[in-house]
Amino acid sequence: MDTVSRIAVVEDDPDISRMMVSYMTEHGFEVTPARNGRDLDRVLSTSKIDCVILDVGLPGEDGLSICRRVRSKSSVPIIMVTARGTETDRIVGLELGADDYLPKPFNPRELVARVRAVMRRTAAAAEAPSQAPVPKTLAFEGWKLDMARRQLFDPSGQPRSLTSGEFNILAIFCQNPRKVLSRDDLLDLLHGRAAAVFDRSIDVQISRLRRKIETNLKDPVFIKTVRYGGYFFTPQVTTLSEG
Repeated sequence: MDTVSRIAVVEDDPDISRMMVSYMTEHGFEVTPARNGRDLDRVLSTSKIDCVILDVGLPGEDGLSICRRVRSKSSVPIIMVTARGTETDRIVGLELGADDYLPKPFNPRELVARVRAVMRRTAAAAEAPSQAPVPKTLAFEGWKLDMARRQLFDPSGQPRSLTSGEFNILAIFCQNPRKVLSRDDLLDLLHGRAAAVFDRSIDVQISRLRRKIETNLKDPVFIKTVRYGGYFFTPQVTTLSEG
């Protein structure tokens, strides 16, 4: 692919913003800076953005709030960057829909590597349906997973927003119902052993997915946790014919 990847950098510190824009431009990205959520909204509405680098500690609307808002209407990959490098902050960011999390101070080379890794996973997920024949739509308990459009519909027919990672995990569950899948099984089926970010956050991704399809998080019906084993997708899954 010869197309240039377009990155939005949301950072209010002008020195850090200039550094990130300059370094990533040198490495072949087309970079658009933004200082806040309003700037990012404008960028996303007028340009095709392949990845968002989002600082958590923004004045006004912070990065976590922006992440939640963007994720509710877009599956664009998001990498959170923050000086508050605690485990809690990382988990909150991932739960809100971020694809990766990088604490400050960071090596710019690592940032570029993270961006490329996230975009590789996104591209691989988009291409996966064409690599092997898959059913167009999978259904369970009234829910419908449209594999071609990568869209989930609830029993009332309303679309439910899923991140790329959440969709991939649900697709794996629907293609392997009523089987115990360990975290290693899920990693292999999703992206292979190179999926370092999924290795750190797959449980968070599943927790996020449960919030979107389960009615009782304390006693999930669809995605059961198997002690020392992994996860078990309980529904019977059917393939819907076209037309």
